[in-house]
Amino acid sequence: MYQNTSKEVFKMSIPIFFELLLQLMVGNIDQIMVSRYSQGSVAAINNGNQIMNIIIIVINCMSVATTILITRSFGAGNKKQAKVVANVSIYLLSAFSVVITLFIFLFSKSIFKFLSVPSEIFQETNNYTLIVTSFVLIQALYMVFAAILRGHNLMKEITIVALVMNGINIIGNAILIKYYGIVGAAISTNISKLIGLALILYVFLKKTEMDLSFLKLKFFSKKVSKQIMLIALPSGGEALSYQLSQMCILMFVNTFGVAVIASRGYCNMLANVAYVYSMAIAQASQVLVGYLYGKGDYTSISKRVKNSCIISIIVSVSITILILLNSNIVVGIFTKDTFILELCHKILLVEIILEIGRSINITMVKCLVATGDVNVPVVFALISTWFVAVGLSYLFGVKMGYGLVGIWVAMTIDECLRGIAFIFRFLQGKWKTVKI
Repeated sequence: MYQNTSKEVFKMSIPIFFELLLQLMVGNIDQIMVSRYSQGSVAAINNGNQIMNIIIIVINCMSVATTILITRSFGAGNKKQAKVVANVSIYLLSAFSVVITLFIFLFSKSIFKFLSVPSEIFQETNNYTLIVTSFVLIQALYMVFAAILRGHNLMKEITIVALVMNGINIIGNAILIKYYGIVGAAISTNISKLIGLALILYVFLKKTEMDLSFLKLKFFSKKVSKQIMLIALPSGGEALSYQLSQMCILMFVNTFGVAVIASRGYCNMLANVAYVYSMAIAQASQVLVGYLYGKGDYTSISKRVKNSCIISIIVSVSITILILLNSNIVVGIFTKDTFILELCHKILLVEIILEIGRSINITMVKCLVATGDVNVPVVFALISTWFVAVGLSYLFGVKMGYGLVGIWVAMTIDECLRGIAFIFRFLQGKWKTVKI
């Protein structure tokens, strides 16, 4: 089913790259199109997306566990087990989605007060977030079916669906933002997600040997549920902790004013473009590592991880440098504010080093998770994100007065430290003895 070659990984990574880029653009498109009307609305979406990022990260970790266990099942030649994995994943993610939606509806205002969201954008932020989070269940179902298709090596089909979703979102934004502002952007995003789910279900039914009969409760397995949670909880906990740390950092940024909040939003958007291929090659490698782990081919896993890390660094750093050299033109698409243009240029200088550490982190973590070795890396990541990223962000950004640049330096130190730690962990070879 899979071949352990660089050509195979490249073939797998390209559709994943476009899929991820398009997924990231669903939230970013709202910022891009609203930027023509109001920088305050951009800042509001930036705060709202921070909440959505946390939710999506947790859903994604459970979806990743789904892909890993499905590819392991195929590697071991057990197609029946793949159906059980799909069944359990859908029920677990549906339950999580309902709980988190209720939580956001009850406590959104308290969350934004804690984040020190400026009063002039508070109501916009809350309205946007409530509308977008009302469709968390739709997004979760979309992501789990995409994970199942990824386990079947149907990357191209997922990309086509993501492309259609973004096209619908752009058209919807063009119509609705003009009349309803930020609320229109949120409604357009939800419509695109609903259509995306319908399309991904159609592909699932047409391209796989499964049908929806696997959703019967009698196929639910406590053992598989435990396996999914053993993979998803540590990595999901790490990802959740990271996003919560980013919320704390955003709380610092919110004290710097709307222009700085908007600058952070633009820089994050450009950083997404820079590291999205790292995520793509990491996911492609993760699928392959899961398959090789099912076969017990540990030598091939080591070679694959090394090559993937090198490629990831080269691509992400090259893209960052290209964006930096044209930063005034790129950021100028969204705003002509000279303060924001100059600040973003400074941030992108720091981003070059940050991408080296982040490229290693993304690839290493994905591959370690595929082997089941998640606990030690996650513990280190928890310590680093809070003590280094948050601690130094407060020290450099707030206390020493370096603002957003100081915060970016702190995050760079965190990413690089974690990258070094994960390299040492992988070289230790403990992942060869983990059994999940």
